[in-house]
Amino acid sequence: MSDSSINQSIQQQFGAVAANYTTSLVHASGADLAGLIAAAALSGTERVIDIGCGAGHVTFGLAPQAGELVAIDLTDAMLDQTRAQVAAKGFTNVRVESADAAQLPYPDASFDIAVSRYAAHHFADPLSCLHEIFRVLKPGGRWLLVDVVSPVAPMADTFLNAVEILRDPSHVRDHSVTQWLAMCQAAGFVAHHDTTWSVRLEFASWVTRMATPAPEVAQLRRMLIAAPAAVKQTLGIEDDCSFRIPVALISGVVPH
Repeated sequence: MSDSSINQSIQQQFGAVAANYTTSLVHASGADLAGLIAAAALSGTERVIDIGCGAGHVTFGLAPQAGELVAIDLTDAMLDQTRAQVAAKGFTNVRVESADAAQLPYPDASFDIAVSRYAAHHFADPLSCLHEIFRVLKPGGRWLLVDVVSPVAPMADTFLNAVEILRDPSHVRDHSVTQWLAMCQAAGFVAHHDTTWSVRLEFASWVTRMATPAPEVAQLRRMLIAAPAAVKQTLGIEDDCSFRIPVALISGVVPH
């Protein structure tokens, strides 16, 4: 699938459900959001870019401590949600713009920190995006990535990505921590795995949030119920088909 077709799929999938992400507890709260904000450790002077800002929860968490924050996303409806909340919260240091992570419309070395949460599994070519993120960061600039990561066990990896795609056709891949570190390093970052959280996905709200069609919801239930024992253990699959995902914080620094 080409980048353009994936981008179209993202816009189609998320355009219709953007408001659901404004109220989603998984996105609006959680230890991973708090961990990302803490890791950013902003001093009030930094120029920050939030890549794939979605409904803006990372932007809202970082804006009070940022000098300037640019929030970008591909989906107009998501940008509208973020703009509305930026206005409601009275942030004057935030710009909300349409942009593609693979072709960032910003000069070299123009940001101090780049962040992304729950967006990178939609990158059609993650290494190209990482090269772009590296390019727009200043020497010594920092990259903070929070995303779902695939389990180490191949069967659980395959299973998780299969259910992700069935729920959301714009999903590309949950990469492993090892894969993210290798790609970050290939893009030029000095990269580290900081921590991994276990995040529970309540099944009904997970599929409702994406407006997954009923036949796919039924298939997801069948898959989760019939999952091999090892996969059930790894993903913590419950009787109601709720399950747990590993969410990692990967950090990178641009060398001086």
